[in-house]
Amino acid sequence: MTVPPLALASASPRRLELLRQIDIEPDRVVPAALDETPGADELPADYADRMALSKAEAVAAMNSDSFILAADTVVSLGRRILPKAETQEQALDCLQLLSGRRHRVIGGIALLAPDGRQARRRVTTVVQFKRLTPREMDRYIDSGEWHGKAGGYAIQGRAAAFIPWIRGSYSNVVGLALAETAAMLCGLGWKA
Repeated sequence: MTVPPLALASASPRRLELLRQIDIEPDRVVPAALDETPGADELPADYADRMALSKAEAVAAMNSDSFILAADTVVSLGRRILPKAETQEQALDCLQLLSGRRHRVIGGIALLAPDGRQARRRVTTVVQFKRLTPREMDRYIDSGEWHGKAGGYAIQGRAAAFIPWIRGSYSNVVGLALAETAAMLCGLGWKA
């Protein structure tokens, strides 16, 4: 029996790298074009769940013969959703907010099967930032590594020096909780 193809509903090169790390190669990478603006008073966890499912459904509409895997990563401080930093000012604001504090990285994952079944999961990782000096922040901003990253940092890069500990999934902070994703794929029968 032929296994239906797997489509990754993401433009994130990190998610593709993470999947390859556990020997999963999507047949297609199909970014979903969606408005990613959080709703008024939308909580970070609800936003992550909604975006993951919305991405999966948008891609499924054009790939009904496939398994569709989608995810969304949200960096949150309490009820506040930090942006995917697009400017130096945004990145610096994020670093100043995160400095010396704990925050949550919430990963929403949605998997749709061609027969209509679906699996959804939310993974939360707590991340502790050390207190950052102005020089550390300036050097990180100068590196450009923050660009397009939720919360203005990448744990797998230079920002690793800012993080003395995490509680939960490391791969979730990078962009996709791998153990949970692998279990979901297996549970819905993709190459089980």
